[in-house]
Amino acid sequence: MIKLKTEASIESMGAAGQVVAQALTAVQEAAGVGVSLLELDEIAHDVLRTAGASSPFLGYRPSFAPTPFPAVICASVNDVIVHGIPDGYRLRDGDLLSVDFGARLGGWVGDSAISLTVGTARPSDVRLVETAERALAAGIGAALVGNRVGDISHAVGTVCRAAGYGIPEGLTGHGVGRQMHEEPSVPNEGRPGRGPRLREGMVIAIEPMLIAGGTDGYRDDPDGWTLRTNDGSRAAHVEHTVAITKAGPRILTARREHTPAGHGKGQADLL
Repeated sequence: MIKLKTEASIESMGAAGQVVAQALTAVQEAAGVGVSLLELDEIAHDVLRTAGASSPFLGYRPSFAPTPFPAVICASVNDVIVHGIPDGYRLRDGDLLSVDFGARLGGWVGDSAISLTVGTARPSDVRLVETAERALAAGIGAALVGNRVGDISHAVGTVCRAAGYGIPEGLTGHGVGRQMHEEPSVPNEGRPGRGPRLREGMVIAIEPMLIAGGTDGYRDDPDGWTLRTNDGSRAAHVEHTVAITKAGPRILTARREHTPAGHGKGQADLL
């Protein structure tokens, strides 16, 4: 069942969304050559502590997972699409990093993801991330009262396919509220005019995931969480939590534009 939120609830979700935005900004600013994924996780954890928020990721165990997730961020490097577990890996010049993060504040959840380049960016990675951001913007632009979920899916998928990228099969966006994952599912490809109608008070996470090699397949690592591209090509993942309002889509996890020192600009700041 899709749960509609009141204006007051959306305001509260916006507060959680700003904790997410602050954490992702801090992680992005710190993500330089030689920094470990565990160090980035601790930076995000510090933001949660300061805000009096908790992590919907830490300890999360859906039906597919053999163990609870052990961190507050998902840190996915190069050919990892999503759900990468932070470890001692130290970022290298030219890496492509995707970071997914959520916060629970006052009982409400915000969820967002960024992709960024580390050090000297490959032009192909810059194009991949820019396309992911354009797909996200297109999806948000279709998140209008009276449209359908399929209109969002079609907008996202059209941008991705036109650029020649793959879309991981079965990995989708979702509703957000008291829980991190609620109805409806928001696929990254689909037919316009199909699916649940978008109503005022719906809050959804729109999250394009792109595979540079153009294929849609992926595989699980032995840890049961990490999802990698089948062909070894790089992947990007971006996401915002968006409220459907009469005035248009409201991005609850919006970040300020900035240029971190020491590495290429992360394209995910632009929404």
